[in-house]
Amino acid sequence: MRCAILAGGEASRMGGAPKGLLEIGGRRILDRLVDEAMAAFGALPLLVANAPEAISWRADLTPVADLIPGAGTLGGLYTAVMVAPAPVVCVAWDMPFVGAGLLRRLAEGLDRHDVFLPASDGRRGVEPLCAGYGPGCAEPMRAAILRGDLRAIAFHPSVRVGLLPIAEVEQFGALERLFFNVNTAADLTAAERLL
Repeated sequence: MRCAILAGGEASRMGGAPKGLLEIGGRRILDRLVDEAMAAFGALPLLVANAPEAISWRADLTPVADLIPGAGTLGGLYTAVMVAPAPVVCVAWDMPFVGAGLLRRLAEGLDRHDVFLPASDGRRGVEPLCAGYGPGCAEPMRAAILRGDLRAIAFHPSVRVGLLPIAEVEQFGALERLFFNVNTAADLTAAERLL
């Protein structure tokens, strides 16, 4: 089992600054997530990143660019599944408070499911950018990308989807903190307060 950190997005609301390189409590978000991935699985995570400068972000990580360019979030997930190799637990690099315990629990859910997602109080009701993905996802993901449906959940009707209930998710932390993501300067300030 391995973790994949998804360094996607253009960070347009952060003036183009790579979100995972921002510091919270004096530590970069990327470094926080690498530590949690190591604690969860005992292995360095895969870094899915298209930025040419990604090679300089951490000497111990080898970035991998999207296998299907221009496929957005789903393309990043597909790359993680194909390269990790699957099964893999993916987490977005702008989520500074995801911990090892939740990563391990998401991995356990892949025993019976192709996708295992935590429930959330967000607009989708689930967190696809903090979830486990098994090898059965690869072809359905690719098919969704080829038909132009780039939603992170576009392939779900073709796979076995499992859900970690909110009550269990909350054992790993408060939802508003656990899945908090840093998209703006205001979010960065809020993250410091949450820390």
